[in-house]
Amino acid sequence: MPGVFTVPIRNDLVHFVHSSLAKNRRQGHAVFFKAGAEHSAESWGTGRAVARIPRISGSGTSRAGQATFGNMCRKARMFAPLKIWRNCHQKCNVTQRRHAVASALAASACTPLVMARGHKVDNVPEFPLVVETKDTNTKSLLSTLKKLGAGDDLAKVRKSKQIRQGTGKYRNSRYVMRKGPLIVYGDESTNVKQAARNLPGVDTCHVNRLNVLQLAPGGHLGRFVVFTKDGFKGLNSVFGSYKTPSTEKSGYALNRTVMTCADIARIINSDQVQSKLREVRTSIRVHDKTNKNPLKNKALMNKLNPFAKKKAELIAKLEKERAAKKAAAVKAKRSKAGKASKNKRTETWKGLQDGLKASFKHAEEVIEEEERQGNYVPGDTEEEDDE
Repeated sequence: MPGVFTVPIRNDLVHFVHSSLAKNRRQGHAVFFKAGAEHSAESWGTGRAVARIPRISGSGTSRAGQATFGNMCRKARMFAPLKIWRNCHQKCNVTQRRHAVASALAASACTPLVMARGHKVDNVPEFPLVVETKDTNTKSLLSTLKKLGAGDDLAKVRKSKQIRQGTGKYRNSRYVMRKGPLIVYGDESTNVKQAARNLPGVDTCHVNRLNVLQLAPGGHLGRFVVFTKDGFKGLNSVFGSYKTPSTEKSGYALNRTVMTCADIARIINSDQVQSKLREVRTSIRVHDKTNKNPLKNKALMNKLNPFAKKKAELIAKLEKERAAKKAAAVKAKRSKAGKASKNKRTETWKGLQDGLKASFKHAEEVIEEEERQGNYVPGDTEEEDDE
């Protein structure tokens, strides 16, 4: 097994290197150098109670006299127009790139990371997967990949082809597709590159030209990698091991893990560590120096007033009885007998109201009749008539 598969998996390093290298593939873009500055315009100068910004020449239209050229004006140029020589690339240290490639290779040999990235590798016998190839063509390579359990991943790639969302579909990249397996080959099996050229989702890369953009697309570890026999043997010469240096990369040594065992809980709870630790010290306070409020502290209230506990029990008992009586009264009110009693009271009250209204109405009729006859004078009484 090459030593590169034992290096620590550094997700942060791979993500940083990928984001740096991905910027070097960007193409410079800019706005038209005459955009917003193709008008026939000239400043009116001072003395006309308007700003000195250039204004559209001519007359007879609403456009004439409008300000232009300035970035604050409508239909004018933008501030600091983009230029194609803007620096959009980013440098990345050589040693960082080498460590990132080694970490991505180590992650490709970890089955959970490969499955977590979305590859269908349930039927793949082992990781890393090494294939011995001879005279390979597309048909034989496809049958070999299917025999090794990569058929599910290839089918997933074929089904994932769809039209790109957004305006990017008009820019010579109309379709998008998931990533499939990456075939790493050596000098003895260069025909693999031509054989895999027409397989959708299958990428190829020479063992001396491995890069993070292919081993960790999108900055995500766990690419499904298939090694040819000579490509697998070439990993030791490219990256070296912890005992022998690399023959391809001068001055490069594999990244080492800081800890042999990263399970901190297992180390701390081991018998070897626990046997050297002292006992846990606990401080016991002999007396309580704080003053407690007896209105909030029941223990102190019971100490000051022995009847406090009995009083609380009596109050709780009375509250319970009151709640029970209230519940019984509500239940009786909502029963058939309670509803009938309520209806009876309602009818009695309505009868009294109707009688009272009839009495008032009769009195008003008597007064109206006396007023009509002229016998009723407000303020007169029978006693005044007798006098």
